[in-house]
Amino acid sequence: MKALLITALAIVCLTICLVRAQNPAPVVVQPAVPAAAAAPVASPARVAPDSKTVLQLLEQMQATNAATIKKQEATLTALDELQKAAEDLKISSNRG
Repeated sequence: MKALLITALAIVCLTICLVRAQNPAPVVVQPAVPAAAAAPVASPARVAPDSKTVLQLLEQMQATNAATIKKQEATLTALDELQKAAEDLKISSNRG
């Protein structure tokens, strides 16, 4: 009878420990933008941006995008080569 009681008590204790282990502590994430910058300052007179400035900004964005695309293409090519090398290695390991 004592053995059954001790076994049941051990099972209950282990179950409680497992249930507590499955409930992680809450994670607090800090905001990416400071609170002062989150509220935009309203200006009474809003000036329309100059078309030349907008054009220069657009050209700069296009140049940045082109550079990013080139980097991505180079990375993709390297990954394709690695995948082919891995497949070749897998084939040769199956033969030997």
